[in-house]
Amino acid sequence: MISIHHMHEIFRPLAGASNPHLQTLLPRLVRRRVQLQPFWQRLELPDGDFVDLAWSENPELARDKPRVVLFHGLEGNFYSPYAHGLLRAWQDKGWLGVVMHFRGCSGEPNRKSRIYHSGETEDARFFLRWLRESYGQVPTAAVGVSLGGNMLALYLAEQGQLAEQGQESLLEAAVVVSAPLMLEPCANRMEQGFSRVYQHYLLNQLKLNATRKLLHYPGSLPLDLPQLKGLRRIKEFDDVITARIHGFDDALDYYRRCSALPLLPQITTPLLIIHAKDDPFMTAEVIPNLHELPDNIDYQLTEHGGHVGFVSGSLKHPQMWLEQRIPAWLSPYLEQQS
Repeated sequence: MISIHHMHEIFRPLAGASNPHLQTLLPRLVRRRVQLQPFWQRLELPDGDFVDLAWSENPELARDKPRVVLFHGLEGNFYSPYAHGLLRAWQDKGWLGVVMHFRGCSGEPNRKSRIYHSGETEDARFFLRWLRESYGQVPTAAVGVSLGGNMLALYLAEQGQLAEQGQESLLEAAVVVSAPLMLEPCANRMEQGFSRVYQHYLLNQLKLNATRKLLHYPGSLPLDLPQLKGLRRIKEFDDVITARIHGFDDALDYYRRCSALPLLPQITTPLLIIHAKDDPFMTAEVIPNLHELPDNIDYQLTEHGGHVGFVSGSLKHPQMWLEQRIPAWLSPYLEQQS
């Protein structure tokens, strides 16, 4: 007999919609309506900046529930289809979900000149500690999507090193989805073929957000509005803005120092990595050598799924496979019998 846990393990794309671009774009249609009223909270950071939190319910009233934190992708937020969809799925399980928006990603420009990037683990670390100190210790997991997935993998690798020094982990388990674990090949891929459509969209989002910030806080970024307008590639944005304000030499230096793939063997937390072979944001270089992965990492490579797509079911009843797979995988870690 197949257990429920195993039923959700295999991803079968929606009939007639295995195309990676369809898979990537379909969640916007399937999860168009937000079925959850988020509870917003602002977390003040030690350096005088802030990040905004979108909870599935008031955390004060849900202190005893297992917790799942979501780290979103590039220019993502609570309203990204995967974000509110997963929060709702976790709520249905009786868990407390929260999206930690990276700096400047909740609709209001952040105060400081630094923003966020694929290797920025400091805010996540502060937030996870604050979470435990503020609401007590319960089983807690984290899910990182795309850029947030690379960041989460880096955080877990850093925690793996700290664990050797006797520091306790703040997470029982984690899931990383469609993550650019090698940033440089992914940046190059975004400049090829149809993937340029995604680059154009993401770059416009980045430029829009940076424009809002410059209008709100003039001089807060190392370029002016006309220069910002002239950027044509994500790599240029990372060269001129991301690398410069975060202390990297250039985009390549940033990509090489913040790619999580080489550090996966240092992770000691139970981790599921989900990746589609046909992800239009990626190349085969993001696929790890499975022989080098420790036993605590489950690596699932699907034939189809696109980038954070994974839409299954039928046209009449499309299903978001991640909303089944992730809770099923996390359940044993979050619902430990006391």
